[in-house]
Amino acid sequence: MAPIIDSRRDDDPGRPPRFIALIGVDGSGKTTQAHRLADALTDAGLPASYLQNAGGRAWFGKLAHRLGGSDAQGLFGRHGWPVVESVLRWLAIARALVRMRRRDRIGVMDRYSYCQYASIRTQLGHGRFSERVARFAYGLFPAPDLTLLLVVSPGSAYRRIEARGTDHETIEYLTRASAAYASLPEHESFVLIDGDGTEDEVAAAILAQLRPWLPAPVLPLPSPEAETAAV
Repeated sequence: MAPIIDSRRDDDPGRPPRFIALIGVDGSGKTTQAHRLADALTDAGLPASYLQNAGGRAWFGKLAHRLGGSDAQGLFGRHGWPVVESVLRWLAIARALVRMRRRDRIGVMDRYSYCQYASIRTQLGHGRFSERVARFAYGLFPAPDLTLLLVVSPGSAYRRIEARGTDHETIEYLTRASAAYASLPEHESFVLIDGDGTEDEVAAAILAQLRPWLPAPVLPLPSPEAETAAV
């Protein structure tokens, strides 16, 4: 199936990636690192835009609490919530891709379709009809030029979520989510980044993946020690 929105302008291997996605469990640092990467690329003379593709889990979680419920799943049901989340994320990604194409800038995606597949597997398990439907719908979108999976221990992710104080996830849920990402058939195409390091260490490991396109005089390159954060 041909993508309805194609982010790629040519097949020149020497050009910088035009479309980068950061994915991972909640608390892995996706949003922070996506912002930092977009800023770093722009500072290096490679204009980039941060683009968020949330599925509404946090917003509906807050609404559920106000209504006396527990979380977004409680509002729509165990099978209803993945459908709502899939639709909202699809719309967010479509909008982000259109914005990226119009601005002719590198798009740095905070979450992508893989996050939805992992979410469905986390909530419902493997082999579900809802994942097959999601894959059909999301198949209209192009694959990123570079997908960075921030790998973080469930304990670290849990502590970060609790520290920000805006939502809550259990260790058990985060453990299932980590396993879901690892189980995706696309997993071998992801670049794995150790997300348990400090914010600066993780940022350096991400930039190391873009070293061939970063002008050294403009953007200092990470040290060899920092590169070991990429796994």
